[in-house]
Amino acid sequence: MKLYYRAIAQTDAARSDGAHTLAGGWCWFTHVEVLKRGGPSKVVAASDIPADIISRLVAPRKDVAGLAMAQPQIMGILNVTPDSFSDGGKFNAPEQAIARCKEMATDGATIIDIGGESTRPGSNFVQVQEEINRTAPVIEVVAKNITTPISIDTRKAPVAKAALEAGATLVNDVSGFTYDADLGPVANSAKAPVCVMHAQGDPATMQDDPRYDDVLLDVYDFLETQVNALVALGIPRDQIVVDPGIGFGKTQAHNLALLARLSLFHCLGCPILLGASRKRFIGDIGKAPNTDDRVPGSLAVALNGISQGVQFVRVHDVAETKQAFRLWQSVTAGV
Repeated sequence: MKLYYRAIAQTDAARSDGAHTLAGGWCWFTHVEVLKRGGPSKVVAASDIPADIISRLVAPRKDVAGLAMAQPQIMGILNVTPDSFSDGGKFNAPEQAIARCKEMATDGATIIDIGGESTRPGSNFVQVQEEINRTAPVIEVVAKNITTPISIDTRKAPVAKAALEAGATLVNDVSGFTYDADLGPVANSAKAPVCVMHAQGDPATMQDDPRYDDVLLDVYDFLETQVNALVALGIPRDQIVVDPGIGFGKTQAHNLALLARLSLFHCLGCPILLGASRKRFIGDIGKAPNTDDRVPGSLAVALNGISQGVQFVRVHDVAETKQAFRLWQSVTAGV
């Protein structure tokens, strides 16, 4: 029976003797939760699990897109779309997009994710050329005006190719490289790092009735399969970021189950990205139906991810996230 190993991440200022550093970052652990399908989990000392698992959990993650994985990175969101759930239509014009990117970079974004197709529940498909027209010109101008790395948020190979040629650095695919078979080779040819995300179903229908045998382990297995496929294409494991896909074909209960045990995904040997900013479950739990009122809840979820060693948080509210992280870091370290 397959076993899954989740480092129980700690950030307490009093670090236990013999504790392991998680993924070369800011968290440490002495114990691991061992999970399996169809049975209860158990907590064991880290010294009791296989040496190869410990090696994968503690191995420092290499830089991605020039960014150090030994500290959290803030990915600012820029949607050049008319219908994205939170900021649709606000930054469609190139001058608005450039101004917003400069603002996010100043506020603390260390990478900016630019997308031209909304993936909100119920969103419609965007034709390839339209998506290129929305993203490539903006990326080209932004790349000439700021030094912050840019990622292209797309599931289509031609869009990614145009974006990389325009100055993007990373390919972020919400379909987990399952939609377009040419996307992985495009990224590999450009020597671009990638982010592989889990989603159940297409954005148009993904929230209709999502079901899992075990959402945590199902998502892990999917990401493991896709990471291995990308490695087989030639993309180094240390240049693959994994994203459990909060809100993509998942109920509130599914989202919470993933958030409670995000540190499981460190066992894949890849950096982790958390994208939960302003999503519906935050509004439902936080009693904030208006997306603009979900900043406090988004900060709480981002900090929970960082406390589990997540290397990237993808957010709409960069300045607020940067401030929250600075305070969390100072309080945690006691300095």
